[in-house]
Amino acid sequence: MNVTALIININSVDPNGLMAFYTDVVGLPKHPDENRESTLMLGPVELVFDSHSEVSGKSAQPARIMLNLFVDDLAAEQKRIEGHGVKFIRSAGREYWGGVFSTFEDPDGNYVQLVEFKP
Repeated sequence: MNVTALIININSVDPNGLMAFYTDVVGLPKHPDENRESTLMLGPVELVFDSHSEVSGKSAQPARIMLNLFVDDLAAEQKRIEGHGVKFIRSAGREYWGGVFSTFEDPDGNYVQLVEFKP
């Protein structure tokens, strides 16, 4: 298999609202192509917000799939996001291997983690 791209779909009953959360609160950049208005860029990965006939309400298992966003300054990013009223369910938890995690929920109840790793 030769994978040439990775696109992650997050389906929601309110894809526009969820995308606004990820751009306005989390601070992720929009796709540079204006025709891709429901797409954000995370390095080489595209994050697409859409609806789906089998999706309703909040996530029943928010830890099933988590977005891990590696950042250089976890404390600064967490403070910035908290400034938008977001509550973190884990704050600067250190793992045995050296990573530090802060976890919050998006409006659909999906877990998002900020990760700082400086070996």
